[in-house]
Amino acid sequence: MFESADALRAEFTELEAALSDPAVHSDLARARKVGRRYAELTPIVKALTEYDSLTDDLAAARELGAEDPAFADEADELQARLGPVIDRLTRLLAPRDPNDSSDALLEIKSGEGGEESALFAGDLLNMYTRYAATRGWKVEVLDAQETDLGGYKSVTVGIKAASLGEPDQMPYGVLKFEGGVHRVQRVPVTESQGRVHTSAAGVLVMHEVEESEVAIDEGDLRIDVYRSSGPGGQGVNTTDSAVRITHLPTGIVVSCQNERSQLQNREQAMRMLRSRLTAAAEEAAAQEASAARRSQVRTVDRSERIRTYNYPENRIADHRIGYKAYNLDQVLNGELQAVVEALQEADTAERLAAGS
Repeated sequence: MFESADALRAEFTELEAALSDPAVHSDLARARKVGRRYAELTPIVKALTEYDSLTDDLAAARELGAEDPAFADEADELQARLGPVIDRLTRLLAPRDPNDSSDALLEIKSGEGGEESALFAGDLLNMYTRYAATRGWKVEVLDAQETDLGGYKSVTVGIKAASLGEPDQMPYGVLKFEGGVHRVQRVPVTESQGRVHTSAAGVLVMHEVEESEVAIDEGDLRIDVYRSSGPGGQGVNTTDSAVRITHLPTGIVVSCQNERSQLQNREQAMRMLRSRLTAAAEEAAAQEASAARRSQVRTVDRSERIRTYNYPENRIADHRIGYKAYNLDQVLNGELQAVVEALQEADTAERLAAGS
């Protein structure tokens, strides 16, 4: 039934051999690539092994069941166990985003709503930070532009898993559906009349891109350095350590001022630029693809409203999949898993339908 997966078994065997080769580990980029692919294939090969074992035992039990009722009963039990394994394998083998096993960069920008939007951007950052903590992920602030009231005009963070795992458990594979416009309905702290206002913040989720995976011509870059600043123009340090990089062919601009040295800020800015360029190229390719092949769940377009956070009703609603729950306070405290699972389930159903 799953004969087409034989090539994956062969690839898995080759990867196992590569992981025991010291020459592979001497090349850090190659070792990461091999390790990531090995982690992707491990659950598939385990499920295939279980499937083979169950089907062999089932065939034997059916053959013997003609003469012994005990084996007939065992055949029924094996058949019942086989169903969930087939379902899991079908899901694992459905075409998926090859970047799901990556770490993630997440950028949040305030939008319409002024200071209230910036405060909401901070609330979203706290939500993702707390959720990451429940998954054992490390969150690193790469760049932040704070406001006087403690919100964010813009903030970019790197989210890294402690170790390689299944695609559905890695930062990008989990968080990629968060990209888009997040709308909040609540009474702002700046509102004296107690009226509910609507504002929004944009989220962009990109997969972490290794330096070896994308070539950037230094001649295409304009690099400016300046003095870091905090809310209200308050100096963060007294040296020109902040870095702004402009990719001239695309006009993409990234900046970083959180590190103390210019070199560190440049390295962090280049991390963001690699992911930004890759995300832009992938989005352009997706737009050229047929509508049937484009995901209706995933988006990197901040112009698409995806979710509403209604404080008066304690309600969260994801408009793409019709998800609605009345535990907004818990979600904002990091309990995002139910929303994540609903989005992943919708994506899996879409991929299975596309492959059928």
